[in-house]
Amino acid sequence: MKNLLAGALLLSPGFVLSQTVLHLTTIPANTPRTDTLYLAGSFNQWNPADAAYRLLRRPDGTYQFRFPAASPGTAEFKVTRGSWSRVETDLQNADIANRQVNLASRTATIELQVANWKDLAGGDKPCSSTALQPNVQVVGTAFEIPQLGRTRRVWVYLPMGYNPRNYARRYPVLYMHDGQNVFDACTSFAGEWGVDETLSQLQRQNPASACIVVAVDNGGENRLNELSPWQNAAYGGGQGEAYVDFLVHTLKPYIDARYHTLTAREFTGIAGSSMGGLISTYAALQHPLVYSKVGVFSPAFWFAEDSLRRYIQHLQPRPPSQQTAYYYVAGAQESETMVPLLHQLQAAVQRTDSLTTSSQVQVRPDGRHAEWFWRREFPAAFQWLAAQHTGSKGGRALRWAAWLEAGTRQLRFAADSAQNYRGRIEVRVYNREEKQVKRSTQAAGSTLDLSRLPAGEYRLLLQQKRRNGGQPPAQCQQLLSLPPTK
Repeated sequence: MKNLLAGALLLSPGFVLSQTVLHLTTIPANTPRTDTLYLAGSFNQWNPADAAYRLLRRPDGTYQFRFPAASPGTAEFKVTRGSWSRVETDLQNADIANRQVNLASRTATIELQVANWKDLAGGDKPCSSTALQPNVQVVGTAFEIPQLGRTRRVWVYLPMGYNPRNYARRYPVLYMHDGQNVFDACTSFAGEWGVDETLSQLQRQNPASACIVVAVDNGGENRLNELSPWQNAAYGGGQGEAYVDFLVHTLKPYIDARYHTLTAREFTGIAGSSMGGLISTYAALQHPLVYSKVGVFSPAFWFAEDSLRRYIQHLQPRPPSQQTAYYYVAGAQESETMVPLLHQLQAAVQRTDSLTTSSQVQVRPDGRHAEWFWRREFPAAFQWLAAQHTGSKGGRALRWAAWLEAGTRQLRFAADSAQNYRGRIEVRVYNREEKQVKRSTQAAGSTLDLSRLPAGEYRLLLQQKRRNGGQPPAQCQQLLSLPPTK
């Protein structure tokens, strides 16, 4: 996570582990007296409101924390007021790099000062937003997550030249987590990824790389719960399946109905870092008809290692047309388990019966568990994933889109003007037992009435024969979720 340089960190040489004491001597004058201060770091999975790492307020107005005896060697941390939107910053209200302390030394007293708080902007220079441009929009500040009974801010990045009236120009989509960090330094808790600037630059170099990005803010104190489908006895989890259901059954249909997306799995990816890497892996394995490309940055596989292994072992083999491409990246300077676990889980996904079409693993010698690292590695990951073909062997992905009109059972079709195919396509709908329940021939702009099909999940297959009869047909497929009729 992070980025810094604020406040002194003075270490005495050596200390006994149980006597390692942090002494916070100065905080901003505008700090509310009722607020509680916490340490968030590598020792508690960067939890910004961990009661076990709450600082004790002393009578003289300073704060103190004594590290537990079981603390590991070198640790990184920041001071927060209970959330990443209220993390410490420098005098100009800019993000600071992680503080570091060697907990494997002898006795030490760590003295430090907090110069500013991100939300109070008490410095000389308020935060300057980097996402105030036409192609970054907020879909909603309180987008409903019915699967969890919560709301969340959702962002969308639209490629340069995106025209809401040009229904025939359509784009691939990448879904990302921790939306606070994706586009804007002002909302980030440790520096932004700069995805909007990166994709705009890549599009200038190669117009074919144009892509839509949808980013969902994390749930703050619920972040660890939402980003793992399995529970960790120490840190929570267990709500990840509901969160992924939200992405698949609520958010994606909403985005597809309102933006010019290429809706098929061949053009849909998901990516995230740390816990976001864990939930992205799970989402792609759980929903192979939705995602075909996965970006996994410094994944927190440790959080649910055994559960994830068992889950992968019991997955059914995938046909070639439903396999997935994975790009893994991690830093050699991260935790001791990061790189070994990454290799082990990558090998588990790359089974002999294969759940993947291809995978790429990058371990960077200087890499750390930090936003600056993930920002640097994002362009290479994006370009590699975009180049991967995840359709059936010998076939070409059909650049058509199909989506349900909002609030209806009418399936609408559109052809991307960037492709060379014209005319009509063959549409087939299969139920969960892979029985064909609907077949039709459609043209761009037409609709298909599905009102007589029961509510549930279906596989939608679109095909168009090549002009050269000896070639496989161009095709694409996707998950189709039919809601109950009203």
